[in-house]
Amino acid sequence: MILVTGGTGLVGSHLLFDLLSKGNKVRALKRKSSNTELVRTTFAFYSQNADELFEAIEWFDGDMLDPFSLEDALVGMKDVYHCAALVSFKKEDGKNLQDINVEGTYNIVNACLDANIRKFCMVSSIAALGSPEEGANTVSEKTPWIPEEKRSNYSSSKFKSELEVWRGIEEGLNAVIVNPSIILGPGQWDKGSSLLFKTVTKGLKYYTKGITGYVDVRDVSRSMIELMSSEIRNERFILNSENCTFEFVFKTIAKNLGLPGPTKYASRKMTEIAWRLAYLKKVFLFRSAGFTKENARSAHHIKHYNNQKIKEALGFEFIPVEKSFEDTLRHYPIK
Repeated sequence: MILVTGGTGLVGSHLLFDLLSKGNKVRALKRKSSNTELVRTTFAFYSQNADELFEAIEWFDGDMLDPFSLEDALVGMKDVYHCAALVSFKKEDGKNLQDINVEGTYNIVNACLDANIRKFCMVSSIAALGSPEEGANTVSEKTPWIPEEKRSNYSSSKFKSELEVWRGIEEGLNAVIVNPSIILGPGQWDKGSSLLFKTVTKGLKYYTKGITGYVDVRDVSRSMIELMSSEIRNERFILNSENCTFEFVFKTIAKNLGLPGPTKYASRKMTEIAWRLAYLKKVFLFRSAGFTKENARSAHHIKHYNNQKIKEALGFEFIPVEKSFEDTLRHYPIK
């Protein structure tokens, strides 16, 4: 059997669908408060037998911060896909990021070592990769992480969680790590990359010329399964279809939704003012700061993520970004 952590998230729900569609027996770890209907909805996007596949999941109530529940979840398991993580760029979530992403990975790695599982796959992030040298824009799996660099709490938590996997490898764990760029796909419309769609539907007027990478959630799931089925071990892989400007992304989303796209360029100075105004609203009006300092500064970063390693290792071909947007937005509930 296969254990999947974070099964109710975007990657986890698509991974569950793919594993079950291939006839695997799957146990999915979840918290008691988790909403599994999101998984059922995701299944319905892709199959007429969604209910049948959903009923085949063996749900297991546990917690990444409870080592004993992880030990129980691993009984009888052969492989483990570790998708559970918190994604947040809010300063106040610093401790939660450390607890869930780092301590949670520490716990599952130890439990897998004790259970002597066959293979382990962790979903990390491009946020865990280093920054290119001055004058360069391209990031690969070998780009060094420099501790002195200013990084978000999320980036630091993913880097440290990867270190737990590498520590496990040194202790005998057979593992692979994937580093997806911004993940595109339907299912969770109120968080993650789906907030891009919500931003556009609200009438986005401004764009920036920053560049980052994007990948379809179906490619993330497929690559993980292929890596776990291969002889590849103790390696990390960037998962990235294309590197696109924020201008292109916002205008492509607007086009697919039949809405007017952004027409005004937001300079660095403008975005610096914007995040400060958002912070003041949070302090004085008790409104969530949807636009943070990290958002403002990353909007102007130019980073190209190199996907050659996974292409060469598996002969992997990615879904084009425009098709990802088109397919995802077919399911978007416009309100």
